Amino acid sequence: MLEQNLATIIQRAQSRGIAVLLCGMEAPPLKGLSYSLEFHRVFTRLAERYKVTLVPFFLIGVVGDPDFTLGDLAHPNAEGHKRIAETLWPYLEPMLAK
Repeated sequence: MLEQNLATIIQRAQSRGIAVLLCGMEAPPLKGLSYSLEFHRVFTRLAERYKVTLVPFFLIGVVGDPDFTLGDLAHPNAEGHKRIAETLWPYLEPMLAK
């Protein structure tokens, strides 16, 4: 379901001439390690299939860090959102130059 939904979004954007930056996410192993691994692979497959730039994990350096997250250590606070923007910018900037 995840892969098909993301594929549809990418296809619709590309059909309108919109550049896509695919931002990868990770799934904690709550449903088992094989689920987490397959979840991870979805983003790589989509990036390859649709020739889009992939940010491997846009929450890197945010999740688990109390300086960048809300009390649940998962969802970003204001500083976490700044860190996300810093992570995305090296991928996004070249796309804007085209």
